[in-house]
Amino acid sequence: MGSNRQQADDDDFPTLSDKDRAEAIGCLYDVALDPMRFETLLDHWESAISPLRAKADFAAPRLLDDPQLASHFHRAGEFLDRIALTDRPDEIETILAPFDRVAALVFDRDHYIRAANEAARVKLGLPDRARLADLPINADDIATVAATLRLLICGGQRDAAVLRVRSRVGGHLIVLRLQRHLTADGTPLVLAASNEAAWPEGFCDILRHAFDLTGAEAAIVRHLVDCRTVAEIAEQRGRSVDTIRAQIKSILSKTETHSQLELVRLALSVMDMTNLTLKSAPGPRVVSGGSGMLKELDFQSLVTPDGRRLDYLVLGDPGGTPVLYLPLDFGLVRWPASAEAEAARRGWRIIVPIRAGYGMSDMVARKTDYDAALIADTMQVLQAENVIRCPVICQSGDFYYAVRLASQHPGVISAIIACSGMLPLTRREQFERMDKWHRFILAGAKYTPHLLPFMVKAGFLLARKIGKRGFFHSVFGNSPGDIATFEEAEVFEAVVTGSDTALSDTHCADEPFSRQLTSGQLDDWSDEVNALRGQFPVIFMSGTQDPQVPPATLQEFRRDYDWIEYHLFEDAGQLAFFRHWRVVLDRLAPLIAE
Repeated sequence: MGSNRQQADDDDFPTLSDKDRAEAIGCLYDVALDPMRFETLLDHWESAISPLRAKADFAAPRLLDDPQLASHFHRAGEFLDRIALTDRPDEIETILAPFDRVAALVFDRDHYIRAANEAARVKLGLPDRARLADLPINADDIATVAATLRLLICGGQRDAAVLRVRSRVGGHLIVLRLQRHLTADGTPLVLAASNEAAWPEGFCDILRHAFDLTGAEAAIVRHLVDCRTVAEIAEQRGRSVDTIRAQIKSILSKTETHSQLELVRLALSVMDMTNLTLKSAPGPRVVSGGSGMLKELDFQSLVTPDGRRLDYLVLGDPGGTPVLYLPLDFGLVRWPASAEAEAARRGWRIIVPIRAGYGMSDMVARKTDYDAALIADTMQVLQAENVIRCPVICQSGDFYYAVRLASQHPGVISAIIACSGMLPLTRREQFERMDKWHRFILAGAKYTPHLLPFMVKAGFLLARKIGKRGFFHSVFGNSPGDIATFEEAEVFEAVVTGSDTALSDTHCADEPFSRQLTSGQLDDWSDEVNALRGQFPVIFMSGTQDPQVPPATLQEFRRDYDWIEYHLFEDAGQLAFFRHWRVVLDRLAPLIAE
């Protein structure tokens, strides 16, 4: 009897048609082989699953429990794991990694150039499958380099050499340093690094504005960086040697340097500053307009009771009044440079925990309650910073963690400002109203949590393939306010740099991202929220263009939680904090004063 009832329940359980299942499996393997096809899976999955969501019990933990489909998700996930591994920098890229500004390339025993950095490609104009003979240096020098390569490859008494060669394009001398390297499998390679520096686009203008140089003087600095003599510069510019010397004397005065060598060093250090921002950006290299405004900050490290490494950052004034900042599951751990500077000016210490599995913070074990670990880790960071009580600024879904902190540790939290905050989702319509990307992930976490890891992993790898800018434009394309905010130079720098804790060339936080969505924040925790009423201020600062919490859902939040203080921005979406951080900090100020 019980068996028959179970069979009837299984027959009534919503499931995909054979056609939709077959197409979904096909899309799965397309994405597993090429994450660029992720949006095709998203569109197909939505068209197949949307009718089934309407039939399912909203409170049910799973909408679709299809063992056949689940096994294909698991298998496709294994393919994605292989892609993730092959996308990571190989040994040759690691050899080149320290060389950003100067030209560097790697030779094998057949004199093929196995890899070259961007500076080498720009300065040397190398073709595909380039060889030593393709270097733009004199023929006699090619023979000298070849002989040196043979000696180093053979592994004699020397493993390094320095050569002077002459450019056959500009006629100037180039210094090459050759260094032998052995890969893990014993293959000998030779790294060749030169003093040829790649000149960033627009860098002459940066020098002109920074040191009040004329256009001609900035051009002369470029020639000096390129190792040209005064005579060569004079010939190329059609001026006398005395004129060039006079101009160099003027440049030394304006830059407060005392020699050509010191001037070149200064120019190279400024060049480094313009390239700081996106050294870890995945996908195609993207330059943030040469702003480089964020200060480099050291991660602070702790060891948790279970032996994990736990990192955190401190923005603003390291000795100031504490404010806890929860950076969302995208790992947005940095603020725009002006916002960080303003926090310092106000004497605020912004404490940013790097949650488990992000950046260098070790991931928790699979059987560990991720939410419980996150709360415990956050408390450990606050204790390390000697914080007894402080306000919280949180982003989007991290309001859930701010509420849990306040509930589990009474007295620690003095106020919560939720930027683009998300309250408990208690109606099916609140999922259906979301833009498709957010609905795809959050509805997947709500109804089919067992399939979510593949979806999230594929999304992260797509972001790595197309770069963070391309991915952001895809996900937030229907929010003009978010796109405009993202393209502001300081915001772009903060989002891209900060989110390296979630996604970089060597790191992918897809597992903790999935664990957070399936651990508790999509349950009904409204009682915990209402328990905070009257305890301290709870403030929502939301954008009406939020693709995850559109106006109709926000209106329901305001009706269900009428005791919360709400502020609305018509020109913002999920990046409301990054667009209106000044308003947020002004609202925070009296809460800190209390």
